[in-house]
Amino acid sequence: MRENISILLLMLIAVPIAGELKFHPFQDEFRISFGTTAFFFFLLWLRPSFLAGVVTGLIVVLFRIVLDFLYEDVFSLLVSFQMHFPAFCYYAAFACLFSLFRVNTLHHRPLWVGLLGTVAEIAANLVELSFRAVSWEGVFQLEVVGPIAVIALIRSFFVLSFFNMIQLRQAKWMEKQQRNRNEQMLMLISNLYEESVLLKKTLHQVEDITRSCYELYREMNEVEQKNGTSKRYAKRLLSLAGQVHEVKKDNQRIYAGLSKLISDENDRDYMPLGELIGIIVQGQRKYARLLEKDIQFETNVEVPYLACHIYTTLSLINNLVGNSVEAIRDRGMVSIVASIDESQGWLQFVVTDDGPGIVVKDKELLFMPGFTTKYDVSGRPSTGIGLSYVKEMTDSLQGMIDLSEDSCGQTTQFCIRLPIATLIQKG
Repeated sequence: MRENISILLLMLIAVPIAGELKFHPFQDEFRISFGTTAFFFFLLWLRPSFLAGVVTGLIVVLFRIVLDFLYEDVFSLLVSFQMHFPAFCYYAAFACLFSLFRVNTLHHRPLWVGLLGTVAEIAANLVELSFRAVSWEGVFQLEVVGPIAVIALIRSFFVLSFFNMIQLRQAKWMEKQQRNRNEQMLMLISNLYEESVLLKKTLHQVEDITRSCYELYREMNEVEQKNGTSKRYAKRLLSLAGQVHEVKKDNQRIYAGLSKLISDENDRDYMPLGELIGIIVQGQRKYARLLEKDIQFETNVEVPYLACHIYTTLSLINNLVGNSVEAIRDRGMVSIVASIDESQGWLQFVVTDDGPGIVVKDKELLFMPGFTTKYDVSGRPSTGIGLSYVKEMTDSLQGMIDLSEDSCGQTTQFCIRLPIATLIQKG
């Protein structure tokens, strides 16, 4: 509604002014101007169009009367009104036919919009001429109708082409915005997927802790019963087991909600591998700019149209690429290679960076929860769960992950090999 009002106000200003850019084809008061061109253009944006046409016609007549008052030596309101009233008939007739033809419901059929706009303008021009002419016989003649029809046809399709260019540009902009939102949503859900895997692991650990607490309670209860002492410690252990059990139930509810959100197996959970790698690169390129780093990305996807599970692929590869971006100090290169070995049934991802390397004697420490070699500017370490998640997820998918460096320690390469069946769309 607010948009329609804004367009109407702009129309009421633009059309009268554009109407003064004119010529007179029949050497009388009938004019061909840019006002009608602007009028048709604005009508394509407005609903309802008839009321807008009537209001515009009134404003045009009022504007021209004001101009007569300002610039004519001898001004007569009645004469000025009689001279400009046919213009109101033009705008009202045009808007009436435009609304009657329901042109604004045919934007998906531009040829019809152009033709109906031409018919409406020809008819509106004839209505205006009928009010200006002494007799109708002088209006409906070929030398009058012909030029009007040609001008109307050219002008209608000129306006339509300009309108469609704006619509196309707007559609591309909206598509880009929607694509960005979709990519952000995919990355968000992939992060939730990662958290759900870690939460599932925590649930197993909490279950073990609960079981251990309860077994310890039973042992303590038997010991205190034999000793004839109060069961104070046994009761505290039972209370502790109960609290841990409550934590487990809360985590189970959270896990159930996450699973319902991301674990439905349907076509929307799969995307071509090339697009997934592109989403990762685009997100990490923004991350690198945020960190004020100059990082170039290279990709080589051997099977770009292979449909892979979105969240598994994103969570694994995005973690590795993110580690590479964080490891590079100021500038560098990150390479992502995805290949397939059909004979072995493997899908392989290789992420390489030219950062400072990993100075760790025992490379297995990298995949332990909490271990990190990255610190922020204040000296605080990162969480150290990214690579541990990648390792655990790879193992759960019956895959393998390897770390290698060149002899100088200036190139770090992570290689993940996964069974193709664990990532591709089934069926």
